[in-house]
Amino acid sequence: MTTQELIENYHAWLKDKTVWKEIGDWSEITTPYLDRHNDYIQIYLKKDGDDYFLTDDGYTISDLEQEGCNLNTDRRKHLLTLTLNGFGVQKNTQDALFVKASPQDFSLKKHNLIQAILAVNDLFYLANPYITSLFFEDVRAWLDQLESRRASFLW
Repeated sequence: MTTQELIENYHAWLKDKTVWKEIGDWSEITTPYLDRHNDYIQIYLKKDGDDYFLTDDGYTISDLEQEGCNLNTDRRKHLLTLTLNGFGVQKNTQDALFVKASPQDFSLKKHNLIQAILAVNDLFYLANPYITSLFFEDVRAWLDQLESRRASFLW
């Protein structure tokens, strides 16, 4: 199989696995990409004049907060902002992630929104249970290392 055939196969898979559903003025786009729950990522599209508005409708951040990941600390807000800025994605006051796209850059903006959703999902590992668990694991390893050094010193 040639590289071109592999690219064409990937493109066909992506097209086949992406589902568009009209809901009033909006289109729901179910992508083949999975979030941390192994659910397909869904985004929403609405025509906005000559351009398009794409959003996650607030799902990504709401889901993180429901799972105990507080994004309202200064450091976490900064990480969220850095993540979103890296993909050119914005967050509105209702915590919806969104981009505005022209017909010429629609594909790139849609891709960037999906990438941002995946990256923001990774902030889940900043939830208190994960941080606490990692902290205790690191402290235990450090104490074990000190004990090992102490034992070898005494011999």
